[in-house]
Amino acid sequence: MKSKLLMIQGTSSGAGKSMLVTALCRILTNKGFKVAPFKSQNMSSFTYKIENTDKVIANAQAIQALASRAIPDSNMNPILLKPIGNSKSRIYTNGEFSSVMEAKEYYSDFVLDKGLRIALDAFRELRREYEIIILEGAGSPVEINIQKYDIANMIFANKVNAPVILVSDIERGGCFASILGTMMLLKPSHQRLVKGILINKFRGDNTILFPAIKKIEPKIKKPFLGIIPKIYNNIPKEDSLDRENNGSEIKQRQRENKNKRTHGRSINKNDKIGKIDLDVEISRFAEKVESSINMDYILKKIIG
Repeated sequence: MKSKLLMIQGTSSGAGKSMLVTALCRILTNKGFKVAPFKSQNMSSFTYKIENTDKVIANAQAIQALASRAIPDSNMNPILLKPIGNSKSRIYTNGEFSSVMEAKEYYSDFVLDKGLRIALDAFRELRREYEIIILEGAGSPVEINIQKYDIANMIFANKVNAPVILVSDIERGGCFASILGTMMLLKPSHQRLVKGILINKFRGDNTILFPAIKKIEPKIKKPFLGIIPKIYNNIPKEDSLDRENNGSEIKQRQRENKNKRTHGRSINKNDKIGKIDLDVEISRFAEKVESSINMDYILKKIIG
C-alpha cells in the first residue's frame, strides 16, 4: 500500500502541531480511512510503554494513535530523546534504549546517518499498512543553527515528498510575521512543499483577520486554509502529561472493544476513567477543528 501523506509543521514550538495532528487523525479515521500518526524524532520527557512490550514512544504519538483508532507502534515515533540535563539525552530508537548522547554528538555523529535511516525504515513500515499518514514536525522548520540536521521537518518531508501545512499560533502574537518569515527562510525546494497555512488559537471574530490574510497570501503564494479558535480541552499536552494515568487510560480504552475497526482496537465511548473520557475529548476537539478548516480542500487538493 502506498499511503497518502500530510505533514503538519509550525512556525514555532507550541503552535499546536501535536493537537492538530490528533484532530486530523480522528477526522480522517471518521471518514473511513486507515490512518497513522508519525513523528520521526521527538524530544519528550513523557513516554508511553507499548502494551506487551518493553518499547516506548512519546505520549503524544500514543494519543494520536488513539485518535486514529490504531494500536500504538514504535514505528510511529522511531527516535525519542528524553532529556536528562547538561545537554544530554537518553536516545531511544525503534522504541528501545540505545545510548546517552550530548547534543553535539547527536547532531554530528548520529542524526543524519543512522538516525535518518532509522526514521525512513520505520516510515516505510507504516506505509505498508496505512492509507494515510499524518506526519508531525518539531519546533520550527527554520531554526537556522540546526536546520541542516533537522530530520523532523523539511529534510524528512523532502525525502518522502510529503505536502506540508504550516500552522501558526496567533495567541502569542506575531502570527503573520512568523508565517512570512518562515516562508522567506525556507529553501525554494522546501517552500514548494508548503501547500497551505492554518492560523491556530484565535479568540474573537475571525473576520478581523481577513485584511491581513489578503495582504499576506500574495506574498507567500500559499492559501490560508482556516482559522482555528482557541479550543479548551482535556487532552493531555505533550509537555504536561501525566505519564502513569494517561498511559493507563489509553491502554484500558484499547482493550475494551476490538470490534469497531479491524486494524486497531476501538474505544468504548460510554466508559469514563476519572474525570476525563479521553476519546470523547478527542472527538469533541476534532469536530471543532473540522468546522474551522477547509477539510475538503485539504483532502482533495493536498492529500490527494
